[in-house]
Amino acid sequence: MINPVTKIANVGVGGTNPVRIMSILNTSPESYNKKSIHVNKSDIKNSVKQMENDGADFIDVGGMSTAPYLSTLVSENVETKRITNAIKIIQNSSNLPISIDTCRANVARTALELGVEIINDISGLKFDKKMSDVISKFDPSLILCAYDSKIVSGNVTCTKKLLRESLKIAKESNISLEKIILDPAIGFFRKTGYGPFFTKIKSDWIKRDLSILQNLKSIKQSLPILISVSNKSFIGNLLGEQNPSDRLFGSIAAESISVINGVDVIRTHNVSATKDSIIIASNLIK
Repeated sequence: MINPVTKIANVGVGGTNPVRIMSILNTSPESYNKKSIHVNKSDIKNSVKQMENDGADFIDVGGMSTAPYLSTLVSENVETKRITNAIKIIQNSSNLPISIDTCRANVARTALELGVEIINDISGLKFDKKMSDVISKFDPSLILCAYDSKIVSGNVTCTKKLLRESLKIAKESNISLEKIILDPAIGFFRKTGYGPFFTKIKSDWIKRDLSILQNLKSIKQSLPILISVSNKSFIGNLLGEQNPSDRLFGSIAAESISVINGVDVIRTHNVSATKDSIIIASNLIK
């Protein structure tokens, strides 16, 4: 199987490129992983420099937590203010490409007007119908996550179908496939939750997530794939660790297996440890 290649904000992804790292910077105090929250100027600046020194290839900025098990919805104005502040600080502190984690078209528009190159939409362009117009105008790189507003099975076949639906929206918005990577949305398929940003399933959500990680090569289809597993609740559930900060070793194990199973980008809270795991896992599959 030929590993698909694309460019995200002019950074090569897939093919013979190394597994890339997308570092998480949350500006939302309500986020589940408190160590990832950075709100003041000096904190954001110092954190970004550390991420860059540790080996990050991109920085993914979130202005609103979308963890399914938390009630964290904030207004568009609040989300926009948070990400705008962070974008300006990052641009003055680093040359790393910036991704904005949002499902809202107006938030995405503001970020793109400021020069952001990547939109990471966990709804796969399905939540806000105006998003397609925004990406059509600005032509950014995209991270498309598996998502549905209806109850689905959530299995591998279903996940691939949901991603194809998002790819269709992107194609209709004239976004080249060479600017897209796919995310099977680990942690966002649940039986119950808060807010509109997760997909309901009837089956065991932990088994669903584990199955996805075991079948990454199948899910890839014709595009590179990203996973985001660090510190997530399926790891906490398996290890019996309630505090996200105590899930580092489990996160690294899941990320290492994901590299062996063909992942192209890892979105993480733990850049330095993830970098080490990528180096070792990548050498094991050569």
